[in-house]
Amino acid sequence: MTPGEQALASGNYTPVTKFILLGFSNYPDIQELLFRTFLLIYAMTVVGNLGMMSLIFTESRLHSPMYFFLSVLSFLDICYSSVVTPKLLVNFLASDKSISFEGCVVQLTFFVVHVTAESFLLASMAYDRFMAICHPLHYGSIMTKRTCLQLVAASYAFGAVNSAIQTGNVFALPFCGPNQVAHYFCDIPPLLHLACANTATAEVVLYIFSALVTLLPATVILVSYSLVLVAIGKMHSAAGRERALSTCTSHFLAIAIFYGTVVFTYVQPHGSIHDSNGQVVSIFYTIIIPMLNPFIYSLLNKEVKNALQRKLRVNVFPC
Repeated sequence: MTPGEQALASGNYTPVTKFILLGFSNYPDIQELLFRTFLLIYAMTVVGNLGMMSLIFTESRLHSPMYFFLSVLSFLDICYSSVVTPKLLVNFLASDKSISFEGCVVQLTFFVVHVTAESFLLASMAYDRFMAICHPLHYGSIMTKRTCLQLVAASYAFGAVNSAIQTGNVFALPFCGPNQVAHYFCDIPPLLHLACANTATAEVVLYIFSALVTLLPATVILVSYSLVLVAIGKMHSAAGRERALSTCTSHFLAIAIFYGTVVFTYVQPHGSIHDSNGQVVSIFYTIIIPMLNPFIYSLLNKEVKNALQRKLRVNVFPC
């Protein structure tokens, strides 16, 4: 029986109107250090992703579907990092670490929307690479501007549907007992642990829909890249193979980090509800990955690297 169920059974309870985000309160001596560290990471996330978006929009050589998707990825990284990190930073310095019930609903809603959208966007990016490398003659006629916009819209649509289901799944439960969330944001597993009801059905819903929105895009990605690798292996030109690998390596690395942490948190049976490591793993996909993506793509993608060098020569070293 969870603490919430015990409170409901005792009859001595009041409905929860706010939650306390415990976060990293177990480390009181290093709160200031943690604040500075995460503030730096968040600043790098915002600046790096805005810089990537600006580079893509202003560099004509990057006006292609691949880099359009990359600019949307940067936008998503800023969005879901901003849903979580500012509240975390405030809680490092504030004595009151509470978030209202409504605020918790809003935070979870927008977080799930953007994380789910990113999952499907990564699949769209893999499909784009498959078309570019395996069907280059048809690439221009299939991957049109309209198609790209439809894929982005579909990613957000899947995000909205999953968010409505997951958020409703959690907050349809009664919360009437302990309100201390063993996390630094309103995430599903620790919230389920506080519910004043049997959460077996809610956990099944969490598992099924998390698996769907993770494993379906992952399947598209694996199939696409398997075919891409076969196509690259058949290329006779070493320069062609190198260029194709350059555009795929950064994407595949970003995918591996993102899906590895999300699967660990949500798709395992029983998730991380009782797992103290869940909070540490969550740091990677909520805070670290949004910061890393611009660096991964700028360091491993030759076209982005060359475009950045051209911008620096023109704007910083004009002579």
